[in-house]
Amino acid sequence: MDPEGKENKEKQRKQGGFKTMPFILANEMCDRFATTGFNANMITYLTQNMHMPLVEASNTLTNLKGTTSLTPLVGALIADSFAGRFWTIVAGSIIYQLGTISLTISAVFPSLHPPQCNPHQTCQKASEWQLFIFYASLLFIAIGSGGIRPCVVPFGADQFCLNGTQATGRRGFNFFNLYFFSMGLAVLLALTLVVYVQDNLGWGWGFGIPTMAFFFSVIAFMVGKPFYIKIKPSGSPLTRLAQVVIAAFKKRNVVRPDDLNMLYQDKELDADISVDGRLLHTNQLQFLDRAAIVTEGDMLPSGRPNLWCLSTVHRVEELKSIIRILPIWAVGILLFTTRSHNQSFAIQQAHIMDRHMSRHFQIPAATLSIFTNLCMLISLAIYDRLFVPLVRRFTKRPSGITYFQRMCFGLCISIMSGVSAALVERKRRNAMNLHGVSISVFWLVPQFAIHGIDETFMEVGYMEFFYDQSPESMRSTATALFWLASSMGNFLSTALVSAVQNYTKNKGDWLQDDLNKARLDKYYWLVVGLQMINFGYYILCARFYNMKPLEVIEDDKGIEGSTIAKEEVELGSATKTEGNLV
Repeated sequence: MDPEGKENKEKQRKQGGFKTMPFILANEMCDRFATTGFNANMITYLTQNMHMPLVEASNTLTNLKGTTSLTPLVGALIADSFAGRFWTIVAGSIIYQLGTISLTISAVFPSLHPPQCNPHQTCQKASEWQLFIFYASLLFIAIGSGGIRPCVVPFGADQFCLNGTQATGRRGFNFFNLYFFSMGLAVLLALTLVVYVQDNLGWGWGFGIPTMAFFFSVIAFMVGKPFYIKIKPSGSPLTRLAQVVIAAFKKRNVVRPDDLNMLYQDKELDADISVDGRLLHTNQLQFLDRAAIVTEGDMLPSGRPNLWCLSTVHRVEELKSIIRILPIWAVGILLFTTRSHNQSFAIQQAHIMDRHMSRHFQIPAATLSIFTNLCMLISLAIYDRLFVPLVRRFTKRPSGITYFQRMCFGLCISIMSGVSAALVERKRRNAMNLHGVSISVFWLVPQFAIHGIDETFMEVGYMEFFYDQSPESMRSTATALFWLASSMGNFLSTALVSAVQNYTKNKGDWLQDDLNKARLDKYYWLVVGLQMINFGYYILCARFYNMKPLEVIEDDKGIEGSTIAKEEVELGSATKTEGNLV
């Protein structure tokens, strides 16, 4: 081997692997630490410092979370199209840092937020200028998150040269469990440290600590640059999808051949977007197959195809894969909608409950979310170390159970969380209105704890599903679908809260500032009903889902100069039962 080849090979050996995880996960952990530090107690900041009414504050919070979860789609497209994941994360981190600095400044300087309420006067609302600074800060944070969130998971998986199946079990560990466990630790620290500081030392320090933590995470991520495997972007995935749609439409009257081998294939053309293996033809969505039918005028003088007239089977199947994902993706929208009250109404409930742990110490209301993260961390550890090895003996699957089954369990558990919320609120309201007693805030713990177990099953399985079933060249974009579902779920929550308030305004007003007069328990029962509908919809979607078929390229790494063995395995038929929840 020539010296240059040896040098490149040695460089590749030094890149990737577990040594990159401290740099990559530190960046995402600090993003989550900062986001949680800002959002966990934000309902308190909005109502007590910005002097917003409860419903307006709740909608502001869900709109913020919705926007923050919407921007990852744009960031993912930028990463997959031309910038690459590394530089997209860097750019997003810098913009995010500007937002955190601006938000901290607005909390520190008195002229940038309303004065404290005088007991004998009506609270002064924030001025237009103060709201402008506040919302601009949140916008920078939302845009910055768009560069970080969709890229960290696939960038981390890149360091292990994992394809979708390997990432979920073939290498002896589950990368997604590691990712969510790390995020849980960051959130746990934010809920204990940052929320306590906000309630006891003020919002300047409460926002300043996450800001400083994130600054050091950006430095750490940049320091790790020489160790990263950086996969080059393969061009805009949206352009390729559009080319398939347009080519199929142009040939809508062309007869589909009986011999599917006549459909256009070009391994050289697809080499950069099918490193793990090309997608094989499926019989679903047959209209799109017309894009791969060769007709007169499809080829350019150079001998290459005009991609707006002719697509390869692999590119057609990329579009089919995305379309197949969408019905199950939609399950997450309503899931995030029904979860949103844990960061708004539940925190306000906690404020008017007995929060004393001792005579002189009260647990901060927003710290209740700690039970979600504790249960998630514990259940993730149990799932990965005990549950999977035990179940693997019976199912013979490296992952123990399929991600379809994992999501199914998660949706069932989420319904239990909603039931707990409704029952506890009814008990709290009756105790206060009938007996004048404020019950312990720890009655809220079950709904938060159950929610943490739900995340272990539903969110991790949801992310696994997107990563495994998406085309490899679109993994940042597909991962962004997770955040897009969160975004739409939060916006839908805003619409739901507004609709409930308007509908019940003259019928008991379920949602109002005085929770002792409101009927929040009825709102929670409405949420439970939506969760049950969502669960039934998921069962139907999973029952009829077909796995993507893939030509797997297995790399037998041995001594220098060894060959690469290619083995074609139609995973669609081998694992089709995953979609049937068995």
